[in-house]
Amino acid sequence: MKLKKRLLFVVLLVNIYAGFSQTPVLTEKDSIIKSSWIVGLGYHFVEDSGEVFDNLLNFDSTWNAVSYPSRISVGKYFENGLGLELIGAYLKYNSGTIVDKQTLEESSDFLSIDTRLSYDLNKLIGETGWFDPYAGVGIGYTDARNAPRGTYNAVLGFRTWFSERIGLDFNASGKWAMNFTPETTNYKQYAAGVVYRFGAKKKLTEEGEEKVSMIEQLNQERVNDSIAFAQEQEKALKEKLAKEKEQARLAKIEAEKEQARAEERNKIEETIKALDKVNFNFSSASMKPEAKATILKLAKILQSHPNLVIEISSHTDSRGAKDFNQKLSEKRLKATIDYLLSLDVNAEHIVGKAFGEDKLLNECDDNTKCTEAKHKVNRRSEFKILQH
Repeated sequence: MKLKKRLLFVVLLVNIYAGFSQTPVLTEKDSIIKSSWIVGLGYHFVEDSGEVFDNLLNFDSTWNAVSYPSRISVGKYFENGLGLELIGAYLKYNSGTIVDKQTLEESSDFLSIDTRLSYDLNKLIGETGWFDPYAGVGIGYTDARNAPRGTYNAVLGFRTWFSERIGLDFNASGKWAMNFTPETTNYKQYAAGVVYRFGAKKKLTEEGEEKVSMIEQLNQERVNDSIAFAQEQEKALKEKLAKEKEQARLAKIEAEKEQARAEERNKIEETIKALDKVNFNFSSASMKPEAKATILKLAKILQSHPNLVIEISSHTDSRGAKDFNQKLSEKRLKATIDYLLSLDVNAEHIVGKAFGEDKLLNECDDNTKCTEAKHKVNRRSEFKILQH
Protein backbone atom coordinates (compact mmCIF):
# COMPACT_ATOMS: atom_id res chain seq x y z
CA MET A 1 0.00 0.00 0.00
CA LYS A 2 2.80 2.40 0.91
CA LEU A 3 4.62 1.50 -2.31
CA LYS A 4 1.49 2.30 -4.33
CA LYS A 5 1.16 5.74 -2.72
CA ARG A 6 4.79 6.47 -3.46
CA LEU A 7 4.37 5.47 -7.11
CA LEU A 8 1.27 7.68 -7.44
CA PHE A 9 3.20 10.60 -5.93
CA VAL A 10 6.08 10.10 -8.38
CA VAL A 11 3.63 9.97 -11.32
CA LEU A 12 2.03 13.22 -10.12
CA LEU A 13 5.41 14.96 -9.94
CA VAL A 14 6.29 13.72 -13.44
CA ASN A 15 2.99 15.07 -14.81
CA ILE A 16 3.55 18.45 -13.17
CA TYR A 17 7.09 18.68 -14.57
CA ALA A 18 5.91 17.68 -18.04
CA GLY A 19 3.19 20.29 -17.93
CA PHE A 20 5.65 23.03 -17.00
CA SER A 21 8.13 21.98 -19.70
CA GLN A 22 5.43 22.26 -22.39
CA THR A 23 4.11 25.65 -21.29
CA PRO A 24 4.64 28.47 -23.81
CA VAL A 25 6.84 31.36 -22.63
CA LEU A 26 6.06 35.03 -23.27
CA THR A 27 8.88 36.95 -24.93
CA GLU A 28 9.44 40.57 -25.97
CA LYS A 29 7.97 39.72 -29.38
CA ASP A 30 4.64 38.96 -27.72
CA SER A 31 4.11 42.60 -26.68
CA ILE A 32 4.13 45.93 -28.47
CA ILE A 33 4.37 49.50 -27.26
CA LYS A 34 0.97 51.14 -27.19
CA SER A 35 2.03 54.62 -26.04
CA SER A 36 5.28 56.43 -25.33
CA TRP A 37 7.29 59.63 -25.51
CA ILE A 38 9.93 59.99 -28.23
CA VAL A 39 12.72 62.57 -28.50
CA GLY A 40 14.90 62.91 -31.56
CA LEU A 41 18.10 64.63 -32.66
CA GLY A 42 19.46 64.67 -36.18
CA TYR A 43 20.16 66.38 -39.46
CA HIS A 44 17.73 68.02 -41.83
CA PHE A 45 17.93 69.29 -45.41
CA VAL A 46 15.85 71.96 -47.13
CA GLU A 47 15.16 72.01 -50.87
CA ASP A 48 13.73 75.45 -51.73
CA SER A 49 14.65 75.78 -55.38
CA GLY A 50 11.10 76.51 -56.48
CA GLU A 51 10.94 73.39 -58.67
CA VAL A 52 8.71 70.49 -57.69
CA PHE A 53 10.79 67.58 -59.03
CA ASP A 54 13.25 68.95 -61.63
CA ASN A 55 16.11 69.64 -59.20
CA LEU A 56 15.13 67.11 -56.57
CA LEU A 57 18.45 65.22 -56.69
CA ASN A 58 20.66 68.18 -57.50
CA PHE A 59 22.15 68.17 -53.99
CA ASP A 60 25.02 70.60 -54.51
CA SER A 61 23.01 73.48 -55.93
CA THR A 62 19.53 73.09 -54.38
CA TRP A 63 19.88 71.33 -51.01
CA ASN A 64 20.81 73.31 -47.90
CA ALA A 65 22.19 71.86 -44.65
CA VAL A 66 24.73 72.35 -41.87
CA SER A 67 27.43 69.89 -40.81
CA TYR A 68 26.13 69.32 -37.27
CA PRO A 69 22.82 67.96 -35.88
CA SER A 70 20.40 70.88 -36.06
CA ARG A 71 16.95 69.36 -35.73
CA ILE A 72 15.31 68.37 -32.42
CA SER A 73 11.89 66.86 -31.84
CA VAL A 74 9.75 65.66 -28.97
CA GLY A 75 6.40 63.90 -29.19
CA LYS A 76 3.77 61.95 -27.31
CA TYR A 77 2.32 58.92 -29.10
CA PHE A 78 -0.96 57.29 -28.11
CA GLU A 79 -2.49 53.81 -28.30
CA ASN A 80 -4.92 54.86 -31.05
CA GLY A 81 -1.97 55.56 -33.38
CA LEU A 82 -2.02 59.34 -33.14
CA GLY A 83 1.02 61.34 -32.12
CA LEU A 84 1.52 65.00 -31.16
CA GLU A 85 4.95 66.42 -31.95
CA LEU A 86 6.92 69.64 -31.56
CA ILE A 87 9.89 70.11 -33.90
CA GLY A 88 12.57 72.79 -34.11
CA ALA A 89 15.20 73.06 -36.86
CA TYR A 90 17.96 75.45 -37.92
CA LEU A 91 20.34 75.70 -40.89
CA LYS A 92 21.83 78.16 -43.38
CA TYR A 93 20.99 78.82 -46.99
CA ASN A 94 24.46 78.88 -48.53
CA SER A 95 25.46 81.41 -51.11
CA GLY A 96 25.50 79.89 -54.56
CA THR A 97 22.51 77.60 -54.00
CA ILE A 98 19.30 77.96 -55.98
CA VAL A 99 16.37 79.33 -53.98
CA ASP A 100 13.09 80.15 -55.71
CA LYS A 101 14.78 79.63 -59.11
CA GLN A 102 17.43 82.22 -58.28
CA THR A 103 21.02 81.78 -57.16
CA LEU A 104 21.69 83.27 -53.73
CA GLU A 105 24.43 85.89 -53.63
CA GLU A 106 24.93 85.59 -49.87
CA SER A 107 24.08 83.06 -47.16
CA SER A 108 21.13 83.52 -44.82
CA ASP A 109 19.67 81.80 -41.75
CA PHE A 110 16.78 79.35 -41.78
CA LEU A 111 14.63 78.57 -38.70
CA SER A 112 11.48 76.48 -38.44
CA ILE A 113 9.24 75.51 -35.53
CA ASP A 114 6.45 73.04 -36.30
CA THR A 115 3.64 71.20 -34.56
CA ARG A 116 2.46 67.98 -36.10
CA LEU A 117 -0.32 65.44 -35.77
CA SER A 118 0.87 62.07 -37.09
CA TYR A 119 -0.71 58.65 -37.50
CA ASP A 120 1.03 55.27 -37.12
CA LEU A 121 0.37 53.39 -40.38
CA ASN A 122 0.99 50.08 -38.60
CA LYS A 123 -2.59 50.48 -37.39
CA LEU A 124 -3.59 49.89 -41.02
CA ILE A 125 -0.96 47.45 -42.29
CA GLY A 126 -0.30 45.45 -39.10
CA GLU A 127 2.22 45.75 -36.28
CA THR A 128 5.85 44.88 -37.01
CA GLY A 129 7.52 45.90 -33.76
CA TRP A 130 10.66 47.27 -35.49
CA PHE A 131 9.31 49.26 -38.46
CA ASP A 132 6.93 52.18 -37.87
CA PRO A 133 5.77 54.09 -40.97
CA TYR A 134 3.69 57.19 -40.36
CA ALA A 135 1.99 60.10 -42.07
CA GLY A 136 1.00 63.44 -40.64
CA VAL A 137 -0.16 67.01 -41.04
CA GLY A 138 0.50 70.17 -39.07
CA ILE A 139 1.21 73.84 -39.00
CA GLY A 140 4.41 75.71 -38.35
CA TYR A 141 6.44 78.87 -38.46
CA THR A 142 9.40 79.42 -40.78
CA ASP A 143 11.85 82.32 -40.99
CA ALA A 144 14.00 81.92 -44.10
CA ARG A 145 15.91 84.70 -45.86
CA ASN A 146 14.50 87.10 -43.21
CA ALA A 147 10.98 86.40 -44.48
CA PRO A 148 8.82 84.91 -41.67
CA ARG A 149 5.72 82.93 -42.64
CA GLY A 150 3.21 80.46 -41.30
CA THR A 151 3.07 77.09 -43.07
CA TYR A 152 0.72 74.18 -43.65
CA ASN A 153 2.71 70.95 -43.44
CA ALA A 154 2.38 67.36 -44.64
CA VAL A 155 4.85 64.59 -43.74
CA LEU A 156 5.56 61.01 -44.68
CA GLY A 157 8.23 58.96 -42.88
CA PHE A 158 9.19 55.88 -40.92
CA ARG A 159 11.11 54.88 -37.82
CA THR A 160 13.14 51.69 -37.53
CA TRP A 161 14.05 50.39 -34.08
CA PHE A 162 17.30 48.66 -33.09
CA SER A 163 16.06 48.10 -29.54
CA GLU A 164 13.04 48.96 -27.44
CA ARG A 165 14.42 52.48 -26.90
CA ILE A 166 16.86 53.40 -29.69
CA GLY A 167 16.02 53.84 -33.36
CA LEU A 168 16.36 55.95 -36.50
CA ASP A 169 13.79 58.34 -37.98
CA PHE A 170 13.58 59.31 -41.66
CA ASN A 171 10.92 61.64 -43.04
CA ALA A 172 10.09 64.07 -45.82
CA SER A 173 7.83 67.11 -45.42
CA GLY A 174 6.16 69.49 -47.79
CA LYS A 175 5.50 72.98 -46.42
CA TRP A 176 3.10 75.47 -48.01
CA ALA A 177 3.17 79.13 -47.02
CA MET A 178 -0.06 80.48 -45.56
CA ASN A 179 0.45 83.84 -47.28
CA PHE A 180 2.27 83.08 -50.52
CA THR A 181 4.57 85.85 -51.79
CA PRO A 182 7.83 85.83 -53.78
CA GLU A 183 9.67 85.95 -50.46
CA THR A 184 7.51 83.39 -48.58
CA THR A 185 7.37 80.37 -50.87
CA ASN A 186 6.72 76.68 -50.45
CA TYR A 187 9.60 74.29 -49.82
CA LYS A 188 10.52 70.68 -49.04
CA GLN A 189 12.29 69.49 -45.88
CA TYR A 190 13.97 66.11 -45.32
CA ALA A 191 15.21 64.77 -41.97
CA ALA A 192 17.22 61.84 -40.62
CA GLY A 193 18.25 61.29 -37.02
CA VAL A 194 18.42 59.19 -33.90
CA VAL A 195 15.31 58.80 -31.73
CA TYR A 196 14.98 57.71 -28.09
CA ARG A 197 11.76 56.28 -26.69
CA PHE A 198 10.85 56.48 -22.99
CA GLY A 199 7.81 56.33 -20.73
CA ALA A 200 6.52 53.44 -22.82
CA LYS A 201 3.41 51.42 -22.00
CA LYS A 202 2.94 47.99 -23.58
CA LYS A 203 0.15 45.65 -24.57
CA LEU A 204 0.09 42.06 -25.81
CA THR A 205 -0.09 41.14 -29.49
CA GLU A 206 -2.72 38.67 -30.70
CA GLU A 207 -0.12 35.90 -30.48
CA GLY A 208 0.78 37.05 -26.97
CA GLU A 209 -2.86 36.97 -25.90
CA GLU A 210 -3.16 33.46 -27.37
CA LYS A 211 -0.12 32.40 -25.37
CA VAL A 212 -1.60 33.89 -22.20
CA SER A 213 -4.85 32.03 -22.84
CA MET A 214 -2.95 28.77 -23.41
CA ILE A 215 -0.85 29.30 -20.28
CA GLU A 216 -4.00 29.94 -18.22
CA GLN A 217 -5.62 26.79 -19.58
CA LEU A 218 -2.56 24.62 -18.85
CA ASN A 219 -2.21 26.14 -15.41
CA GLN A 220 -5.84 25.35 -14.65
CA GLU A 221 -5.32 21.74 -15.71
CA ARG A 222 -2.26 21.41 -13.47
CA VAL A 223 -4.13 23.03 -10.59
CA ASN A 224 -6.89 20.44 -10.94
CA ASP A 225 -4.28 17.66 -10.74
CA SER A 226 -2.26 19.13 -7.86
CA ILE A 227 -4.61 21.23 -5.76
CA ALA A 228 -3.22 19.99 -2.49
CA PHE A 229 0.31 20.95 -3.53
CA ALA A 230 -0.88 24.37 -4.67
CA GLN A 231 -2.71 24.98 -1.39
CA GLU A 232 0.37 24.09 0.59
CA GLN A 233 2.52 26.43 -1.49
CA GLU A 234 -0.07 29.18 -1.21
CA LYS A 235 -0.13 28.80 2.56
CA ALA A 236 3.66 28.94 2.74
CA LEU A 237 3.70 32.00 0.49
CA LYS A 238 1.08 33.77 2.59
CA GLU A 239 3.05 33.06 5.74
CA LYS A 240 6.21 34.35 4.10
CA LEU A 241 4.48 37.51 2.85
CA ALA A 242 2.88 38.06 6.26
CA LYS A 243 6.27 37.69 7.92
CA GLU A 244 7.91 40.05 5.46
CA LYS A 245 5.06 42.53 5.90
CA GLU A 246 5.42 42.41 9.67
CA GLN A 247 9.20 42.82 9.39
CA ALA A 248 8.69 45.79 7.07
CA ARG A 249 6.18 47.30 9.51
CA LEU A 250 8.54 46.90 12.45
CA ALA A 251 11.45 48.26 10.40
CA LYS A 252 9.34 51.28 9.44
CA ILE A 253 8.40 51.91 13.06
CA GLU A 254 12.03 51.66 14.12
CA ALA A 255 13.11 53.97 11.31
CA GLU A 256 10.48 56.50 12.34
CA LYS A 257 11.65 56.28 15.95
CA GLU A 258 15.25 56.72 14.86
CA GLN A 259 14.30 59.72 12.73
CA ALA A 260 12.37 61.21 15.65
CA ARG A 261 15.38 60.68 17.93
CA ALA A 262 17.67 62.29 15.37
CA GLU A 263 15.33 65.26 14.96
CA GLU A 264 15.05 65.67 18.73
CA ARG A 265 18.83 65.39 19.11
CA ASN A 266 19.34 68.05 16.42
CA LYS A 267 16.83 70.27 18.17
CA ILE A 268 18.60 69.85 21.50
CA GLU A 269 21.99 70.47 19.87
CA GLU A 270 20.68 73.67 18.32
CA THR A 271 19.29 74.74 21.69
CA ILE A 272 22.62 74.07 23.42
CA LYS A 273 24.57 75.82 20.64
CA ALA A 274 22.32 78.84 21.10
CA LEU A 275 23.34 79.18 24.76
CA ASP A 276 25.71 81.99 25.65
CA LYS A 277 29.34 81.00 26.26
CA VAL A 278 30.50 80.40 29.85
CA ASN A 279 33.50 82.71 30.03
CA PHE A 280 35.88 83.39 32.94
CA ASN A 281 38.03 86.32 34.04
CA PHE A 282 41.77 86.09 33.55
CA SER A 283 43.41 83.52 35.91
CA SER A 284 40.06 82.97 37.62
CA ALA A 285 37.72 80.00 38.06
CA SER A 286 34.89 81.97 39.65
CA MET A 287 31.48 81.81 37.97
CA LYS A 288 30.26 85.15 36.64
CA PRO A 289 26.53 86.04 36.90
CA GLU A 290 26.00 85.73 33.15
CA ALA A 291 27.73 82.31 33.21
CA LYS A 292 25.41 81.15 36.00
CA ALA A 293 22.42 82.20 33.89
CA THR A 294 23.72 80.04 31.03
CA ILE A 295 24.26 77.07 33.37
CA LEU A 296 20.69 77.47 34.64
CA LYS A 297 19.37 77.19 31.08
CA LEU A 298 21.53 74.09 30.55
CA ALA A 299 20.14 72.54 33.74
CA LYS A 300 16.58 73.00 32.50
CA ILE A 301 17.51 71.24 29.24
CA LEU A 302 18.99 68.28 31.14
CA GLN A 303 15.97 68.08 33.43
CA SER A 304 13.64 68.05 30.43
CA HIS A 305 15.56 65.19 28.76
CA PRO A 306 16.38 62.52 31.40
CA ASN A 307 18.40 60.36 28.96
CA LEU A 308 20.68 63.18 27.84
CA VAL A 309 24.42 62.86 28.58
CA ILE A 310 26.65 65.85 27.87
CA GLU A 311 30.36 66.56 27.90
CA ILE A 312 31.55 69.74 29.60
CA SER A 313 35.02 70.86 28.57
CA SER A 314 36.90 73.75 30.18
CA HIS A 315 39.74 75.78 28.69
CA THR A 316 42.13 78.67 29.35
CA ASP A 317 43.90 81.22 27.24
CA SER A 318 47.62 80.77 26.44
CA ARG A 319 49.01 83.23 28.96
CA GLY A 320 50.90 81.64 31.85
CA ALA A 321 52.65 78.29 32.23
CA LYS A 322 51.11 75.26 30.58
CA ASP A 323 50.86 73.27 33.84
CA PHE A 324 49.24 76.20 35.61
CA ASN A 325 46.69 76.57 32.81
CA GLN A 326 45.89 72.86 32.94
CA LYS A 327 45.13 73.07 36.66
CA LEU A 328 43.19 76.31 36.12
CA SER A 329 40.99 74.61 33.48
CA GLU A 330 40.36 71.77 35.95
CA LYS A 331 39.20 74.31 38.53
CA ARG A 332 36.94 75.96 35.95
CA LEU A 333 35.53 72.55 35.03
CA LYS A 334 34.83 71.79 38.69
CA ALA A 335 33.20 75.18 39.21
CA THR A 336 30.99 74.64 36.16
CA ILE A 337 29.95 71.10 37.15
CA ASP A 338 29.46 71.98 40.85
CA TYR A 339 27.12 74.80 39.97
CA LEU A 340 25.23 72.55 37.55
CA LEU A 341 24.87 69.83 40.24
CA SER A 342 23.58 72.44 42.68
CA LEU A 343 20.62 72.86 40.30
CA ASP A 344 19.42 69.27 40.88
CA VAL A 345 21.15 67.77 37.82
CA ASN A 346 22.20 64.10 38.10
CA ALA A 347 25.99 63.67 37.97
CA GLU A 348 25.56 60.56 35.81
CA HIS A 349 24.48 62.82 32.96
CA ILE A 350 27.75 64.80 32.95
CA VAL A 351 31.22 63.95 31.59
CA GLY A 352 33.93 66.51 32.31
CA LYS A 353 37.22 67.19 30.50
CA ALA A 354 39.85 69.89 31.12
CA PHE A 355 42.15 70.85 28.23
CA GLY A 356 44.10 73.80 29.60
CA GLU A 357 45.42 75.88 26.70
CA ASP A 358 45.48 72.96 24.19
CA LYS A 359 42.34 73.92 22.26
CA LEU A 360 42.45 77.62 21.48
CA LEU A 361 39.68 79.04 19.31
CA ASN A 362 41.91 81.63 17.63
CA GLU A 363 45.51 82.46 16.83
CA CYS A 364 46.38 83.73 20.35
CA ASP A 365 49.11 81.22 21.30
CA ASP A 366 52.36 81.90 23.21
CA ASN A 367 53.97 83.39 20.11
CA THR A 368 51.15 85.77 19.17
CA LYS A 369 50.26 89.05 20.84
CA CYS A 370 46.49 89.47 21.17
CA THR A 371 44.00 91.84 22.73
CA GLU A 372 42.18 91.02 25.93
CA ALA A 373 38.97 90.52 23.95
CA LYS A 374 40.59 87.75 21.90
CA HIS A 375 42.10 86.06 24.96
CA LYS A 376 38.68 86.16 26.62
CA VAL A 377 37.27 83.93 23.84
CA ASN A 378 39.55 81.08 24.94
CA ARG A 379 38.64 81.28 28.67
CA ARG A 380 35.51 79.16 28.49
CA SER A 381 33.49 76.07 29.30
CA GLU A 382 31.74 74.33 26.39
CA PHE A 383 28.96 71.73 26.11
CA LYS A 384 28.55 68.80 23.70
CA ILE A 385 25.93 66.02 23.53
CA LEU A 386 27.36 62.51 23.99
CA GLN A 387 24.17 60.49 24.31
CA HIS A 388 20.49 61.07 23.81
